[in-house]
Amino acid sequence: MPVGGSNQARVRDYNLRLILSLIMRSGSLSKAEIARMTGLSAQAITIIMRELESEDLLLRGPPQRGRVGQPSIPMALNPDGAFALGLKIGRRSNDVVLVDLAGNVRRQARRVHPYPDLDDTLAFAAEATADLTADLSPENHRRVVGLGVATPYEIWNWTEVIGVEHGTLNGWRGIDIGEALADRLGIKVITNNDCTAACSAEHVYGAGTAFDDFMYIFIGSFIGGGIVMNGALYSGPSRNAGALGPLPVLTDDGKRGPILGYASLYVLEEMLVADGHDPSSVWLSPTEWGDFGETLDRWIVTTAKLIAQAIVSICSTIDFPAVVIDGAFPADVRSRLVDAIDAALEQEDIRGLTRPEILPGQVGAGARAIGGASLPLVADYLLDRNVLTLRS
Repeated sequence: MPVGGSNQARVRDYNLRLILSLIMRSGSLSKAEIARMTGLSAQAITIIMRELESEDLLLRGPPQRGRVGQPSIPMALNPDGAFALGLKIGRRSNDVVLVDLAGNVRRQARRVHPYPDLDDTLAFAAEATADLTADLSPENHRRVVGLGVATPYEIWNWTEVIGVEHGTLNGWRGIDIGEALADRLGIKVITNNDCTAACSAEHVYGAGTAFDDFMYIFIGSFIGGGIVMNGALYSGPSRNAGALGPLPVLTDDGKRGPILGYASLYVLEEMLVADGHDPSSVWLSPTEWGDFGETLDRWIVTTAKLIAQAIVSICSTIDFPAVVIDGAFPADVRSRLVDAIDAALEQEDIRGLTRPEILPGQVGAGARAIGGASLPLVADYLLDRNVLTLRS
């Protein structure tokens, strides 16, 4: 059956996104390599590559000579081909990043707060957007495709955990933060759950590029997660798939409850205060904590055991070959936690399951904001049908 009309346009768009996505994952590819991976004809690839190059989305690398024939020319993403902003709304801070097409963070801004205030969040997002894009050339300014917002849902229910008076966060109730920011900034805005957005960052830029299916766990103020299935970010009908926080676990002292109440950074904060430590660096400098000594040791061991329980539950439902662990903490803490989870999983009864590989995330503490920025970039340029269905 011949392809025509809108179907032809869809095939063209799919092939453009497919090639950009493959180059994103591989770093650079020649036309011959793309042909082997996609089955597209050399002529079709040449036409597509010329179009992408004319739109400044691709850059030519130096020719690579083989044993015979013409040298191949690898093509890589042009970092200046597109830009996006990402806003992370958090319990202790809001962050905005400017990310280029290759996933590099060009500039970033942070505002620490005792709790997330709606009006302050809107004002900060506007100020940071103007500041972070001020140095872009007029041409690059036009290449800013939008803002992605990584936000926890139902912020108004945080009052008890945050320690503010009842009703303090009611300004968030009923507000569509995406619409509010789009009206204020005049750009396209895509929103998603904060840990689902972090999962998107890992899927597009990090360890997740090696897997078509994986579970992602991010530990911030609260623990959360995301899911990638069949090579695409899966958000679910409520955009909350893999949320993880409500998943029930059993502690060593026999308490049973949602994992977010036992394996989150706010729990570490409470432990540090109880042991006489200043916990402020947990929020002020998530990549450099300093020495928290035995308190951190205990938190890692406890958190690892509970996450191991969660992994058994998760992999009993979906056969994930890998679980990626990341969080708003230094790289050495992440490494220790991954090792501890690996060890704790050995103590779990996983008969009947294929043991998943436990991997450290590669994006790091800024994954939620970077993931937010990835949402409009994926929506406009890369191959991920689930992101394309997100409400904007």
